[in-house]
Amino acid sequence: MNEVALPLGTTLKHVQVREYVRDLIQDLPEGAPAPSERGLMQLFGVARMTVRQAIDALVSEGLLERAPARGTFVCKNPRPVSRPMSFTEDARARGWSVTTETLQHGLGQAGPGVAKALGLTPGDPVIHWRRRRRHDDRPLCYQDVYLNEILLPGFLQTGLPESLYSLLAARGLRPTVAEDKLTADLANAVDADLLDLKIGDPVLRHSRRGLVGEVVIELSRSVYAGSRFTWWSPLSVSP
Repeated sequence: MNEVALPLGTTLKHVQVREYVRDLIQDLPEGAPAPSERGLMQLFGVARMTVRQAIDALVSEGLLERAPARGTFVCKNPRPVSRPMSFTEDARARGWSVTTETLQHGLGQAGPGVAKALGLTPGDPVIHWRRRRRHDDRPLCYQDVYLNEILLPGFLQTGLPESLYSLLAARGLRPTVAEDKLTADLANAVDADLLDLKIGDPVLRHSRRGLVGEVVIELSRSVYAGSRFTWWSPLSVSP
């Protein structure tokens, strides 16, 4: 490919690559090969990981499909694909009206556990946001969210959103893959205080790593009042 590398400006690199490929494949027939990773690397002057992040997003949307040992191809009739649901989307699906209260937010240093989960070095800057969610005016859960500050410049200066995933989507960083962990436990003193429980009451602990391609976007740790919440996850089987 002889094109000159395109300038990327201030938009995130993988987002520009993703949208370029999205526009390109609209006019390609079903089963046509997707643009090559090497060609996109040369055209945009970016690393292979950036290109793969862009392609992974389109695969997750069902617009492209990978065939092992053959390559990546265009899908004109993409199959339905599931995606990680945010708390707001989950509550809406249940028909709930919920409110959000910010308890703490700011820039801190990543401890060993947070750093490992986000792929950072201990001490690197991370955004920490603690929220409490209420349903029927009763505390349902509280959540600690940790975000890579480098990926979200200006996050703390633009006003905290009602839905984190909506903001991430606007920046082209909505998680396409989630690693969830659920644990049944008993409330400690912090849980009891924030959720209006008694120490020893049942709680559900949920942790999530949200990724776009191979890049970790968020780490969240949530604690739900066990008597007020049942975990619900829609599943589907693709042919």
